[in-house]
Amino acid sequence: METRRDVFQAIADPTRRAILLLLASQAMAPNAIAEEFHTSRQAVSKHIQILTECDLLKQEQRGREIYYHINGNKIQEVDQWIAQFKSILETQFNQLDKVLLSMKKQNK
Repeated sequence: METRRDVFQAIADPTRRAILLLLASQAMAPNAIAEEFHTSRQAVSKHIQILTECDLLKQEQRGREIYYHINGNKIQEVDQWIAQFKSILETQFNQLDKVLLSMKKQNK
């Protein structure tokens, strides 16, 4: 399936983030996912469609059922992109700590 949506738009929705968390532990069929959210299968199917279009979910045919599971590779790509910001922020906080420590020593 062609990726048509932005990954970050997909995970901006709290329901879709909750679906990802739910599927992190096990693959599930849409009916089982809908039961967890006390919502219609159609609403859950729309969320699943968006997550699948972004390649965050993959589907697997098991008999007559389709099961969805997380695409670890795509999640890892998102994590690597976010990690850049974590590194920058950690550097900035470390620099701020040094400045504050220096100011504290000067005030003694």
